[in-house]
Amino acid sequence: MPGSKRSNAQRLKDSLEDDIINGRRSPGERLDPETLGQQFSVSRTPVREAIQQLVASGLVTVSPKKGTFVARVGIDQLIEMFEVMAELEGMCGRLAARRITEQELAALRDAHQRCEAAALAGDTDEYYYENEGFHDCIYTASHNTFLASEARQLKQRLKPYRRLQLQVRQRMHNSLSEHQTIFDAIERGDAQVAQQALSDHVLIQGERFSDFVSSVRRMEAPTSQTG
Repeated sequence: MPGSKRSNAQRLKDSLEDDIINGRRSPGERLDPETLGQQFSVSRTPVREAIQQLVASGLVTVSPKKGTFVARVGIDQLIEMFEVMAELEGMCGRLAARRITEQELAALRDAHQRCEAAALAGDTDEYYYENEGFHDCIYTASHNTFLASEARQLKQRLKPYRRLQLQVRQRMHNSLSEHQTIFDAIERGDAQVAQQALSDHVLIQGERFSDFVSSVRRMEAPTSQTG
């Protein structure tokens, strides 16, 4: 099973990430490391590593002497980050179309095929991880280490929200179709089409914007407290 390939820290991070993006843990809610360790039957080290990953993605904040909390998300900032991400991805696609090697093209083809297998299986979690690999192949193929580093850093911040999009109906299959357009453009060396296709793939606009805002607002909505 896909989960068996992931460490305790990764599985804990994934579970907390799912809880947060699906509204089971509310913005501002405190996360107690000891309770998490007991709940998931893991030691302190995986809990600490999972929290560090969630802090890096912006889903969790750590306040000295107060504790660890689910972060409060700002829609405007998220949209701005996706706009920048779209530009970075587009640049990577344009350069990859011009500079990709045969070996790198083969790796990109393999990554695309793994995404296809996950989509056909209806496995959004597996697609999420294989999708990361597909994009990472493009960063590498840009042969611009500074650009690739900036893209990876921002992608890390946006990972939970890119994952959130995959839960929208038909998004995974639409994403796979967009991957095909991107792969085809890079394979034939069409830099302009590759850049536009990647930018459009990442940018949240039109109906996707409405769906995304609705999903994030559900995530942010406070859950009722019982006495």
